[in-house]
Amino acid sequence: MTTIEMLTWVRGPGLVIAIGIFLAGTLVRLIEMLMLGRRKDLSEPRNAASAKYGWRLVFTRFLPPFAASDVPAIAFLASYVFHIGLFLIVFFYVPHITVFKELIGFGWPSLPAWFIDAVTLATMIAMFVVLWHRISDKVKNYLSGFNDYYSWFITIFPIVTGYFAFHRLVLPYNDMLVIHILSVELLLISLPFTKLMHAFSFIFSRWYTGEAAGRKGIKL
Repeated sequence: MTTIEMLTWVRGPGLVIAIGIFLAGTLVRLIEMLMLGRRKDLSEPRNAASAKYGWRLVFTRFLPPFAASDVPAIAFLASYVFHIGLFLIVFFYVPHITVFKELIGFGWPSLPAWFIDAVTLATMIAMFVVLWHRISDKVKNYLSGFNDYYSWFITIFPIVTGYFAFHRLVLPYNDMLVIHILSVELLLISLPFTKLMHAFSFIFSRWYTGEAAGRKGIKL
């Protein structure tokens, strides 16, 4: 199979298969979480409007903690940089918007290529800082397993290969583009079955925590 034939496959059937597994897997995982249910709390609620505390926590947890924390400031900053950077790269780079337009029928304005390039570099650096913190912190290192490192790898792999393809580094453009698209498809296939599922499940976990605390009269 030539590079062009491989490129045609990964941009066609390969992408369709990856998106199908991603959607089906995500749906199944969400249904599983909802089917777990929750034990009925028979105690009298101290706050009748506890649901609003659930929604409040969903959004307030995006803010950095104002209380003292053992996590270094650089690790907090790196986490925000790579999450925001990943969002901008995925949704505001011209070629990615073109793919979304083909899939859902509409697009939106993009950010300049030079800006996305700078964001990509910052995101890669931030992700290595996050990895360094996980390895150097004794507690996090002890609690980390294959799922944690695999999730990190499949997240940064598409960023690195995309950066290489954009700058024509390491391999010819078409060859690197094939690897980049394959890395994206690996991410899509793996996401529902790894800790990256928190991209969707965080809403449920935050709401549940906030609502349960609000019911007990605790403000988080």
